[in-house]
Amino acid sequence: MTDLLGSYIPIAIFIGISLVIGLALLIAPFAVAYKAPDDEKLSAYECGFNAFDDARMKFDIRFYLVSILFIIFDLEVAFLFPWAVSFKDMGWLGFWSMMSFLGVLTIGFIYEWKKGALEWN
Repeated sequence: MTDLLGSYIPIAIFIGISLVIGLALLIAPFAVAYKAPDDEKLSAYECGFNAFDDARMKFDIRFYLVSILFIIFDLEVAFLFPWAVSFKDMGWLGFWSMMSFLGVLTIGFIYEWKKGALEWN
């Protein structure tokens, strides 16, 4: 029985070390962080609107258009590489499945183009 329990010692050590590292990474920012908020830190950074306004406020449609652009240009590549690697094994069903996927993305791209999301004014 002690041999069986002894085989779990590396797992217990691993869990212990990961708990210590995890807790250290959670506690360290509170202990080390410089706490001096100013207007520059509280200003809008990437989202384009103030972070502490009403959550139900209206904002520009371009944020949705940028997210659609991300899907079209970034996630398309994430699906195309594995498809291209296993293209020989997939047959016609795999080919037409990817063509329908690319067709939907092309429709999204045309929508973006017509809405003017590609013009950076």
